Amino acid sequence: MAKLSLREFQEELARKLSDTSGATGTRALLGLQSGAELWLIDLAESGEILPVPALTPVPLATGWLRGVANVRGVLYAVSDFSAFQGNAPTAVTGDARLLLPHAKFGCNSALLVSRVLGLRALEDFEPADAAPDPRPWVSAQFSDTQGRLWRRFDPRKLYTDARFLDVAA
Repeated sequence: MAKLSLREFQEELARKLSDTSGATGTRALLGLQSGAELWLIDLAESGEILPVPALTPVPLATGWLRGVANVRGVLYAVSDFSAFQGNAPTAVTGDARLLLPHAKFGCNSALLVSRVLGLRALEDFEPADAAPDPRPWVSAQFSDTQGRLWRRFDPRKLYTDARFLDVAA
């Protein structure tokens, strides 16, 4: 059996899930919680999900840049997604996770989120009756069957946002 990296395995798994769900018209989404907000990210747009490793603080950086993580020899700047958006900082508990960017984005910027909520199908949601969200990385808003508001995350818009790229304190 050929040796396969974890990243390649996860990308292949995401592709297979997308292919399978595409046959029925369903898109596979990953549910995330960042602070009190619920988010959906397309599996094809996400990278690896990891427990939070040891973070090395970065001096003279903004408060939402939590540090640098070494993931199998690759350094990632770890941004607290909740704190970046002006919400409470994410507590690094056993549920907290790092969302690594998909390789196609060509950046090493991981997001710290409160927890991962599993796979979701877009068909389980309906467009939310909410005011438009001014954040460019919110591509849509949905309501679930419990009436909770979910935001669809467009990572490309976040990774190119001037404020997100400016980490100096």
